Parts: sequence; structure tokens; C-alpha cells
Amino acid sequence: MESKAHHHSGAAARSAAAEEAPAPRVLIVTAVAAEREAVLRGLAGSRRFDVIAAGAGTAAAAAGTAAALAAGSYGCVVSAGIGGGFPGRAPVGSLVVASEMRDAALGAETPEGFRSAAELGFGSVSVPAPGGTVQALAAALAAAGLTVSMGPVLTVSTATGTAGTAATLAARHPEAAAEAMEGHGVAVAAQALGIAALELRAISNPVGPRDRAAWKINEALDALAAAAAILREVL
Repeated sequence: MESKAHHHSGAAARSAAAEEAPAPRVLIVTAVAAEREAVLRGLAGSRRFDVIAAGAGTAAAAAGTAAALAAGSYGCVVSAGIGGGFPGRAPVGSLVVASEMRDAALGAETPEGFRSAAELGFGSVSVPAPGGTVQALAAALAAAGLTVSMGPVLTVSTATGTAGTAATLAARHPEAAAEAMEGHGVAVAAQALGIAALELRAISNPVGPRDRAAWKINEALDALAAAAAILREVL
């Protein structure tokens, strides 16, 4: 009896310790204030998440992420915001969970065409997202009735604005689901510190000819807020 009591008390202590252990904090990095506000709306005051607007572009994203990570303790970093979806892969109003964050612009022009920095031997241009978390997040978003796809999200310095550029990108990255301007920078900063990185995009426009009047920014921000609510459950 004494042995059983000791066993039960030990199990209870371990259970209590597990309950007391705080869940890892999550840093969410957006580019602009409107994206940050949408994410905060979805998080509904959860204190496990810190959300920053680091600025547009990969350099600002990387610098802002690195500074925030240096000042805090986080188990995961998420690049979140709106972006362009590749037609046939990610329709306007849907969500994309990145399988990897890929810099589509880092490289060189050659007589044979564009060559990525990786092809030139200058290191990787892609950071993979943790597959299990990607699958779990996509499944949770779908279960909530949200339209979601998975695939590489391209990080570009110049947003695509012509059919020609869109076709070139699609041919070079046929599996890509979306493009944005910050994901790879966020992921590189996280990777340097051994922290997992994700990218979540709400699609406001198709990748292709620039038609600002047709963009569905408010709808995309609403989708981003809905997705942030699901982040609370998955991460």
C-alpha cells in the first residue's frame, strides 16, 4: 500500500508540474500596423503571444525579428500578414501555411538566366517550416471552415506586377503557393537562434498584373484575424 501511495503521489507531483510549466511564448512578426491589429484581434488578449510590426521587406523583418528574439524568450516565431496567391494554388480570401520560406530574389543573372544563391554556392535560400506544425495548423484552419493551402511562400523584394513576371516565378517555383516580402527574413533570424519559424499568409490579391483597386485587403485582414484565433489553439 505504501508503495502504491508513493507511486500515486509521484505521479500527481509530475502532473502538477506539467500543468504549472508555462507553454512556450510565441513571437508573431507582421510588416505593418494593419496586419498587427488583425492578428491581435484574433488572439483576443492571449498573453502567450507578442506581436510586432517590424516593417516591410526582408531586411526590416530580419532585423526586427532578431531584436525581439534577443530581448525575450520564445519557442516559435511566425511571419504573418497578407500576400499574393498564385492562381490555381491560393485564391483571394484564402490562407496559406508555408511549407518553407524561400527567397526568390537572392541570386544573379547569367547568360543562361537567373541562378539562385544556392545554385551559385552562396548558401541556402530556403528555411523549412516544421512539417508537423504546418500540417496541424492547416488541418485546424480547415476544420474551422477556412480555405487553406500549403506550399512554399516566396519572399520577394519587388512585388510581382506583370503577367510576365508571374509566369517566370511560377515556372521557376511551380509548387509555390504565395508571395510576400518578409517570410525568409523572419525565418533566417529565427534559424540563427535555433528557433522554429512558420509563415502564415492571407491572400489579398492574385500574383500577376497589379490592379490595386481589385485587391481584397479588408477581407484578407479578416481572414488573418480568423487564422490568428486558430494559432492560439495550435501553438
